[in-house]
Amino acid sequence: MSTPSQPSSHVTGIGGVFFQAPDADATRQWYERHLGIPAGEYGHAFPWQESEDPSRRGYTVWSVFRADSTYLQPSSQSFMINLRVRDLPGLLETLRAGGVQQVGEMESHENGKFAWILDPNGVKVELWEPVDPADDPYLP
Repeated sequence: MSTPSQPSSHVTGIGGVFFQAPDADATRQWYERHLGIPAGEYGHAFPWQESEDPSRRGYTVWSVFRADSTYLQPSSQSFMINLRVRDLPGLLETLRAGGVQQVGEMESHENGKFAWILDPNGVKVELWEPVDPADDPYLP
């Protein structure tokens, strides 16, 4: 069975899972104590390597936000998924042309480019185009 070719702008995986909790510190401690996830204030990065090219490394972030955090707004949901993407500017053009609502402007940070959209249910989705692994300050 053949696989359809991927457009140059597409999702490549899950970059992170973020959720709010009434007591973020206690929730982080619970996950560390019972599941072994050592999460500081900004969460925990689970490192991985691409199976096709083990030299390509990355990470998926798990993070608990305080209940009063505004980071997930304008969504009224208490969670957000971060999706790793290829060619974020191109993907944003395609999404806008398809009527998808972008939230704010694309931002560039030391570990990549970020942008946010709303899905049809009003859930905020974070899109992340990571920098090259050799340039990522969060990879050892």
